Amino acid sequence: MSTAPKRSTTTILATVVVFLTLSLVMYPQEGFKAGVDGLKLFWDVVFPSLLPFFILSELLLGVGIVHALGVLLEPLMRPLFSVPGVGAFALSMGLAAGYPMDAVITSKFRKNKLCTRIEGERLLAFTNTADPLFMFGAVAVGMFHSPQLGMLLAIAHYISAFMVGLAFKFYGVRAERTYREEDIVQESRVKGNIFKRSFGEMMRAREEDGRTLGKLLGDAVNDSIKTLLMICGFIIFFAVLFKVLSLSGIVPLLALPIEMVFRMIGLDVGLVQSFVAGLFEIDIGSAMAAQTSAPLIEQLIIVSFIIAWSGLSVHAQVASVLTGTDIRMTPYMVARLLHAVLAGAFTLIFYNMGWGQAATEVFAPLMPMMSAVADPSMQHWGLSLIVMRNWFLIFGSVILLALAIHFFKSARFVAWNSRSNRR
Repeated sequence: MSTAPKRSTTTILATVVVFLTLSLVMYPQEGFKAGVDGLKLFWDVVFPSLLPFFILSELLLGVGIVHALGVLLEPLMRPLFSVPGVGAFALSMGLAAGYPMDAVITSKFRKNKLCTRIEGERLLAFTNTADPLFMFGAVAVGMFHSPQLGMLLAIAHYISAFMVGLAFKFYGVRAERTYREEDIVQESRVKGNIFKRSFGEMMRAREEDGRTLGKLLGDAVNDSIKTLLMICGFIIFFAVLFKVLSLSGIVPLLALPIEMVFRMIGLDVGLVQSFVAGLFEIDIGSAMAAQTSAPLIEQLIIVSFIIAWSGLSVHAQVASVLTGTDIRMTPYMVARLLHAVLAGAFTLIFYNMGWGQAATEVFAPLMPMMSAVADPSMQHWGLSLIVMRNWFLIFGSVILLALAIHFFKSARFVAWNSRSNRR
């Protein structure tokens, strides 16, 4: 009985693999071109924007700085999302560099026992976000030729991610009450100055790591390149996969039930093909949606849904990165679907409020920077400098907010104590 599902799964998988292989043999030229396009996307955008962050995250973890930041950021992340303070590091990395940076960081946290399995699943649920350069530059400027639409997409995307984080705060609460992992490294409970506790946590983590600077740097570069090559393989594979599925007639077949749903909810059926493409790969689906003759608001809803869903290509990258941990993919997939639905809904609401229909002066100074990613001259290492600058701004703001919350709570506690003593 137990072997039957395995046999059927193996049979289905074997059939799919054989079909894809035959399709690739039948369409070798188209498959080759799709693979080259995937490789170009990786080299022009993904590699230069992610490599510095991969190396940086390895170094910050090895030196113990992430552990120290976890103490400083605990007052913000624990009440809001029920995750440890180091979760803000994954969140900021995801915001600045995009997918799958958050999954890489979360996987490292779990392997280093900086979070429990449930906390890792909560963290992965809302930190899987697109970077602002992609939405403002590649999508708003490159595809829609309208920088102000980037503001609309970004706000809808990040607010919906925040809502997913709040919803997942209650995920696994019952399991946490009945089951407590013995191998988890708990945050320091020593009372006293938060900066002193932060420094002590950094020194403890550095002593436990024990690698020399040369060894740490070598491991950081080596592990980062390996992970990026894996991501490159997934991008190329899914680019070829979607192409052969389209040529072999599978994609139009998948579009039939989706077309019925679109008719029921009143969306233009011309967006069905781009929606199906977006289920596989975010860039292809977004570009196809922008090229349709559907009303602009419907194009934006589909693009917003696709960006939040992030595509099976990204999901495969996340699953590969999480290998070696006990973090499950099911909560992640549920979160992606919830994020996609919320992002599409917020896009509709904000557009009807007038957002994105006219340029906003507040965001005007950011437009040239965000538009840089659409400029071919900025498709290489200049991009990494922009992304790095964005990360420092985002993470610095998060740290200041966490410290403000901590000192506000401390001041309230002192005031309450003094009042009690007077009584």
